[in-house]
Amino acid sequence: MKHLSYIIVGLTLTATLWVSCSERKPKGGRTDTYSSGVISFASDESFSPIIEEEREVFESIYPKARLKPIYTNETDAVNKLMKGDICLVITSRDFSSKELRNLQDRTFMPRAIKIAYDGLALIVNKTNTDTCLTVNDIGGILSGKIKSWKQLNPASNKGDIEVVFDTQKSSAINWCVDSILKGKPMTSENIMAAKTSKEVIDYVEKTPNAIGVIGSNWLNDKRDTTNTTFNKAITVVSVSSMAKATPMNSWKPYQYYIYNGNYPLVRTIYALLNDPLNALPWGFAHFIESPKGQMIIFKSGLLPYRGDMTVRDVNVRQE
Repeated sequence: MKHLSYIIVGLTLTATLWVSCSERKPKGGRTDTYSSGVISFASDESFSPIIEEEREVFESIYPKARLKPIYTNETDAVNKLMKGDICLVITSRDFSSKELRNLQDRTFMPRAIKIAYDGLALIVNKTNTDTCLTVNDIGGILSGKIKSWKQLNPASNKGDIEVVFDTQKSSAINWCVDSILKGKPMTSENIMAAKTSKEVIDYVEKTPNAIGVIGSNWLNDKRDTTNTTFNKAITVVSVSSMAKATPMNSWKPYQYYIYNGNYPLVRTIYALLNDPLNALPWGFAHFIESPKGQMIIFKSGLLPYRGDMTVRDVNVRQE
């Protein structure tokens, strides 16, 4: 008889306030309300699996609402909001001080709502046995100081390290520059960009010396078409904040390790709003931060921003 210890993560969600919208005259041709009408919004492509589910549930609750997502890179998404083309962006950063001043100078009242925490995941080919890296290792790879797998493991036969991101303007690149390289540019000659997170996964499956950088919701969410969670051709890298990575001090971007701080590559997901009508973009953003929306995030494997986490150890007997 074996006794196995499992960690169960529970979520007690807190209620949020729903803001009702009064009747108002259309502004700029818009006729949408808090729960009806048609609007477009933009999201970083790396969050598309979870945002698609949020959208589908929202539209099932409010059948008079239609949300048209634009899945693109972080830079282009925020630029659309700044130009007034859209009023809502889902991304992994807050407004910059310059962006806030720009909008406020134009008498807008922008708002940033934190909705979740996401672990930035590193993936390698299944044949690669170097699956524990430090944050310093990653910085060395991105800066070009570490160019080959032999510099990390003298016994490796994988050759030069190729790093692949989803797009050239992705939130993953911006986060790595800001948080790992401390604002210094990536100077490695072997960094490339695909077009989508799925293409990153496909490339790593076929390339033994590659490292892919994607959002962890592509690993944990079984509803995406890549089925990465069960893909035997890919390995998720364990990352350590220590000087030397070992299996005992390195962690994968699973929900519990994001929650307890063990996984070091964590970014915050925001809903950036610039909606003078407080209409449908506000309705959808507040739905995502509501108990129902946060439960969708919880079930996807990401860590909800709102909610109290309860952790229990459970002994399970196997005959």
